Amino acid sequence: MRILGLDPGTKRVGVAISDELKTIATPLECIPAEPFKRLVARLKELIAARQVERIVVGMPRNMDGSYGPAAARVQQFVAALQQAIDLPIQTWDERLTTVMADRLLRQAELRSPQRKAKVDAAAAALLLQSYLDALGSG
Repeated sequence: MRILGLDPGTKRVGVAISDELKTIATPLECIPAEPFKRLVARLKELIAARQVERIVVGMPRNMDGSYGPAAARVQQFVAALQQAIDLPIQTWDERLTTVMADRLLRQAELRSPQRKAKVDAAAAALLLQSYLDALGSG
C-alpha cells in the first residue's frame, strides 16, 4: 500500500506517490483543481491503480507557524475531499516546498514553461518525503 501526497493550489493540484515501503516519494502529475468533480475522479483512478491507503495534503503555514487564508482554503479542500474519498486524509506542514521545488527544477536547468508544469508535483513529492521521513524516524 502507498501514500498519495497532494499539494493543492487554486489552479492545479500537485500529486506525488510513495513507494510500497513508504520510504521514497516521487512526483506523479498535476491535475487541474477545477472542476472539483473531475479532480476527485482522477484521484480515485490513481488510488485504485496505485493501491493508496492514505492521503497527505500539504497545509500552508506562515513562517511563524500560524495559519493564514491559504490554510483555510486547504481545510475546505480537505473537508470536501473527505466527503468524496473514503481514505484517511492527513495534513502536513508544507512550508517552502514550492520554493524548494522551483529551486531544484531551476538547478536542473528546466526552462520556465517546463518548470511551471512540474513544480506542483515536485512540491507534492517534497512534502510527502518530509512526511515519510517523519514516519521512519517515529
